Amino acid sequence: MPGSDPVTHTLDVPGARLYYEQRGTGPLLLLIGSPMDSTGFAGLASALADDYTVVTYDPRGIGNSSRQDLGRDVTPEQQADDVHRLLAALGREPAYVFGSSGGAVVGLALVTAHLGQVRTLVAHEPPVVELLPDSAQVRTQIQDIYDTYRADGADKAMQKFMAHAGLGAAPGQKAEAPLWEPSPEQMARMRATTEVFLAHLIRPTTRYRPDIEALRTAPTRIVVAVGATSKGQLANRSARALADELGTPVVEFPGDHGGFVALPQQCGRVLDQVLTQTT
Repeated sequence: MPGSDPVTHTLDVPGARLYYEQRGTGPLLLLIGSPMDSTGFAGLASALADDYTVVTYDPRGIGNSSRQDLGRDVTPEQQADDVHRLLAALGREPAYVFGSSGGAVVGLALVTAHLGQVRTLVAHEPPVVELLPDSAQVRTQIQDIYDTYRADGADKAMQKFMAHAGLGAAPGQKAEAPLWEPSPEQMARMRATTEVFLAHLIRPTTRYRPDIEALRTAPTRIVVAVGATSKGQLANRSARALADELGTPVVEFPGDHGGFVALPQQCGRVLDQVLTQTT
């Protein structure tokens, strides 16, 4: 695909050095995750590179990005400041932003803190669990995952996390659509981020409570997205709660929580339709 080969860059921000990739031509589209790094968005970025200048990046302390203070938690607000500085360095704002999972939470923090920097935010299944009616129970479960990590290590903690988040087919059931199954290379990258995720990301990300009034009044168009086959999962439920708070409908993307990884072409078509829709 023409223009799909990325050009790599780095950007120094307070306390970190960010790695990012740029491909394609057209309006600026930033794809962000947390803890997912740029590799998870490679297929989607390539699918959109004919029509957009697509930028993906590794969050601080993840993948090829570094950070100085390895002992501190990384909050959505801090990541939003990193993304703000990245967009400013690119010099082509306002930008389109597609944020998935923790990256969608970062996108909400970005829109709140930096008015006018984002043209449209597509928030794909943000785990804003503080908006759920059972938020206290969910908060306790997430604390248990963190405590398990501290006591028993990453493997047991991740088993609890995957089960709690509903990321996978239920025992004895087949998925209605392809589940997100990372490649061996992606698995190796994700294993390298697991320690950061469990130690410094899972709690601040899920404890973030969106400023609904600020989001309602922001000049940014906010589109809340869910996976077509992830109904009932934690991030899907919290995304729908966010849409209810904002008074907007949800847009379904093909696949599950990581559908854009397994189905990049199909998700790319839906994302393009969402971004080019006139309001």
